[in-house]
Amino acid sequence: MAAIEAGCEGDSAARFGAVAGVTPGQKLTLLLLLAILLLGWWCDTRLILDTMHGLVVMGFVVSACSKLVLAGLGREPTAPPPLRRDLLPTYTVLVPLYREAAVVEQLVAALSALDYPRSRLQAILILEADDDDTLGALAWLRLPPFIEVLVKPPGGPRTKPNALNAALRIARGEFIVVYDAEDIPCPRQLREAAARFATTPELACVQAPLRIGNADAGFLARQFALEYAGQFDAILPGLERLGCTFPLGGTSNHLRASVLRDLGGWDAFNVTEDADLGLRLGGPARRVAMIAAPTREDAPVTFTDWLPQRARWVKGFMQTWGVQMRRPLAGGLCKFLTLQATLGVSIMGAALHAVLMATLLGWLAVDGLVGTFPPSVYADLSVLALGWGMAVLANAIGARKAGLRMSLGDALASLAFWPLQSLAFAVAVRQLIVSPYHWDKTPHAPSVSAPLDAEALDERGRWSVSPAA
Repeated sequence: MAAIEAGCEGDSAARFGAVAGVTPGQKLTLLLLLAILLLGWWCDTRLILDTMHGLVVMGFVVSACSKLVLAGLGREPTAPPPLRRDLLPTYTVLVPLYREAAVVEQLVAALSALDYPRSRLQAILILEADDDDTLGALAWLRLPPFIEVLVKPPGGPRTKPNALNAALRIARGEFIVVYDAEDIPCPRQLREAAARFATTPELACVQAPLRIGNADAGFLARQFALEYAGQFDAILPGLERLGCTFPLGGTSNHLRASVLRDLGGWDAFNVTEDADLGLRLGGPARRVAMIAAPTREDAPVTFTDWLPQRARWVKGFMQTWGVQMRRPLAGGLCKFLTLQATLGVSIMGAALHAVLMATLLGWLAVDGLVGTFPPSVYADLSVLALGWGMAVLANAIGARKAGLRMSLGDALASLAFWPLQSLAFAVAVRQLIVSPYHWDKTPHAPSVSAPLDAEALDERGRWSVSPAA
């Protein structure tokens, strides 16, 4: 097995991205807000507490309303007519790998199942130089000629975007798609993306929906699957219909290589490089859209796997939000509102879910023990119940479109799932201070639930949730 070696100096995107940290202007703004808060606390503590309380409750409801509105606006994408074989563009598939020996055989099978002319297809598996286990596992496999192995020498942060930037230098495709090691994309996904790019020249990127294959593997996997359905089958299509850009998923984003290079590649220091890249796109000549053909992957099953991954997401969302807020209106009002409705809402929700739930349970305990329930709390309970209900409904809309059945038990279980994200928020804040560019690796195992056969998909591009035979 031959390996291509490439250097990896810092990309231009990173110089102005997460590595720059908090700018002097942002520090000044934070200090002014803190001074105003302390002055208000000294002058009228009750007023400040009531104001903060009102803002928290209002923000929670606005975020839930925005999710429901976007879910209602979203339309299921339809695949354009396929291109003739001789009109298909060249395509490069990038797959960063680190400690993925357990899934490389499945990965090679999934890539080999892609329905795309091999003469126009390049796949690059990107490995770290010290990842002996994954290199050894690949050495036992007979790789098809279109699959290359890139060994990235040490240098720069050990992050997925840094690996992607190394591979971008040798990518030959007119279009580029990023997959994760555990992904099993729909075999016709590249053909659908190519047709969508051909019919819409102003498109810079299309995002395939992500579907969870092990939705019945337990509480966390089930909630993860419903969350993904709400995001990829409801909220993001709603943003597309409004003409807004949106944070990309960590995998299955298809990009015009020329646009990606114009942007300087991925931000090597951002641990959610997908969200960052999506928000750097947008505008009349760099639109982002959804396609129908999905990618299947499995969700974390245990809390010890789920927590580090979710903490990394929250940390990356905070990094990306901070970068975008250096010039909040530079991309226009639509991009600013999208930033707040996606990353802003996610960060706020992660921070506040446990606080709101603890407050609610505290008041219920006081009422049960003492029998005193302040009248204002009834209003708060009603508002919170309304907000939670709208968030559940948004996920239910996405679940229906994704072919996933959502029960009343699932809806009630989400009330236990959402507060867990506050633990991830606490971990993320600590990491943002002490190790902002550290990448927590999520372990993966071969999937037993995802078919490779294109015939296993229905007319809407959805795989059955039940395991394949």
